[in-house]
Amino acid sequence: MTLPPPSSPSTSDSSSPSSPSGSIPTLPSTTAPADSAAPVTDAASPLKGRPIRSFVLRTGRTTVGQAKALEDIGPQYILPYQPFAMNLEAARAMIHCAGGLNDAQTTGTGITQTIFEIGFGMGEATAHIAKLMPQALYIGCEVHPPGVGALLKRIGDEHISNIRIIQHDAVEVLTHMLPPASLDGVHIFFPDPWHKKRHNKRRLIQTPLIALLASRIKPGGYIHCATDWQHYAEQILQVLGDEPSLTNSSISADGYAAKPDYRPLTKFENRGIKLGHGVWDLVFRRHTAPA
Repeated sequence: MTLPPPSSPSTSDSSSPSSPSGSIPTLPSTTAPADSAAPVTDAASPLKGRPIRSFVLRTGRTTVGQAKALEDIGPQYILPYQPFAMNLEAARAMIHCAGGLNDAQTTGTGITQTIFEIGFGMGEATAHIAKLMPQALYIGCEVHPPGVGALLKRIGDEHISNIRIIQHDAVEVLTHMLPPASLDGVHIFFPDPWHKKRHNKRRLIQTPLIALLASRIKPGGYIHCATDWQHYAEQILQVLGDEPSLTNSSISADGYAAKPDYRPLTKFENRGIKLGHGVWDLVFRRHTAPA
């Protein structure tokens, strides 16, 4: 994937976000007919009925600015969860036709890629990367309302038109909403390490999820994970390496990748680095042909 040169995101503190392009139509989100609610049926999901979730819904304070963003532009940028496949091609076309700050950069090429991020937190990295990838429909999945509100506020303040948000469990979104071989890239940055041994079973990145993710990535597409917890990094490296449809893109002997230019250093990460904490990036690609 060819990326534009990095640029720094705006950090406006305005509490009154405005729509990036005036009035942006709500994206078409389904391909199923009106009388159908069938999920994607390429194969039975290995995570069907899973009793353990990788997240806990915590009560968090939503600021006035975040609440206003949820009310004002949430309906335009939040895609409702649905138990059948999205029409991603129509969604990309709708973003391009709607206009916006990023649209001028995509004239003649359109929105041609789809990137899916699991657990975007407060949306700092999401907004940064989406502006670097104006050619991509950038779908962020997050369950916590303050984080969703914070990203919406950034969308309004920074006039970002190519982000859409799904506020739902990412596993169910992957299983039902995203068709096979539909994603150009997947980002999972700093997932909860669940560092206590008895909680390791709650970690997001496990063999069944990676098998599901790999089935949703196009041949040649990638999955990029980052963590600041070494034991989790070792587990991620093992799990990704065991998935037969993926290949490690790292040329380093230890299997870890240099931090790609598009992933910014967040305030949280910078604080950890100053305290001497390590950060590990892992980038694997799906085979373009059977291995």
